[in-house]
Amino acid sequence: MKIEHPHPMQWRFAERADQLQSSFIREILKITQQPEIISFAGGLPSPATFPVEEMKIAFDKVLTESGKVALQYGPTDGYLPLRQWIADSLSTDGGKIVPEQVLMTSGSQQALDLLGKVLIDEGSRVLVETPSYLGALQAFSVYRPKFVSVDTDDHGLVPDSLDAVAEGARLLYALPNFQNPTGRTLSAERRVQLVEKCARLGLPLIEDDPYGSLSYQGAPLPKMVAMNPDGVIYMGSFSKVLTPGIRLGYVVAPLPLVRRLELAKQAADLHTSQLTQMVVHQVIKDGFLDRHIPEIRALYGDQCQCMLAAMDQHFPAGVEWTRPEGGMFIWVTLPKHIDAMKLLDEAIAHKVAFVPGSPFYANAPETNTLRLSFVTVSPERIRTGIAILGKLITAKL
Repeated sequence: MKIEHPHPMQWRFAERADQLQSSFIREILKITQQPEIISFAGGLPSPATFPVEEMKIAFDKVLTESGKVALQYGPTDGYLPLRQWIADSLSTDGGKIVPEQVLMTSGSQQALDLLGKVLIDEGSRVLVETPSYLGALQAFSVYRPKFVSVDTDDHGLVPDSLDAVAEGARLLYALPNFQNPTGRTLSAERRVQLVEKCARLGLPLIEDDPYGSLSYQGAPLPKMVAMNPDGVIYMGSFSKVLTPGIRLGYVVAPLPLVRRLELAKQAADLHTSQLTQMVVHQVIKDGFLDRHIPEIRALYGDQCQCMLAAMDQHFPAGVEWTRPEGGMFIWVTLPKHIDAMKLLDEAIAHKVAFVPGSPFYANAPETNTLRLSFVTVSPERIRTGIAILGKLITAKL
């Protein structure tokens, strides 16, 4: 029986709900679902890299041999053999990581949310790069911090810029490898400087590293967590090296912090899927990634070079862009008078899409910037789309 109400329900939302905003990129992706759109907007890995057969075999093996365990509730911190694999992969002669420091999460986006929940109070100072990853700004903003932008240049975050802003800050969030959105890489020298400076300042450093394996040269730079396991919080993900659909990430932190994160995760979702963790461990435990990741690097490297060559040919003087050595993104800086949001409207009318740069800034957005992603677009469509963008930009000069 339906109960009739004389008045519609008046929902009273929590103040933090006012901080929730839809991802601008996700809104653009709704438009780019149209097959005729050449989309440089998404930060999605190429489906051509997904190891479908290996995953099918692993699911079958896990369910056949350990189905009742895989389908049961699991421990909050995660499947121990997978946590041990992660700890071993991050350990170096200078820095030993133990599985007790590893917490499995439902994608690295959950790790960002848990870190915000445990480390950020309303009004806390949170240091971020300029620009920074939009998903991190979204995750942290729920806890109503005061974002403080840290200087960056072509070599990544500038460590000396911390001196003026670090006092009282709760954390510094950084993406050192092929950063989203800029594609920039923090130099090896600056990594050492940054870790040393954060240690002196007593400033927790979050090292978010979803793209670190995707160096086109195959020679990744040293991880900062190995330099100071007691002061660096490391975030990793299987989304870019296996598939994002499994929603499996992890955070590696000093023991006092990881225990708090574990308690926060218990309240959020009890644990990440035991089945998914066991399947991923089955796939990777015998060296599969050592064979698989070079194929991803080769594909992305070729497509990156294709886009850079097209930009060299079609983009006019006065436009600048990064030349990434890995990852999935190129960052474009237009002449100051060109608004990338308005350019997007024109581009979509010509069946091309990208992400304007403004949403990636915590403070003082630069409206003449944009992000291009090349990994899900064929070389032919890359050349066609970049030629169209070049004409639209040239017409505004």
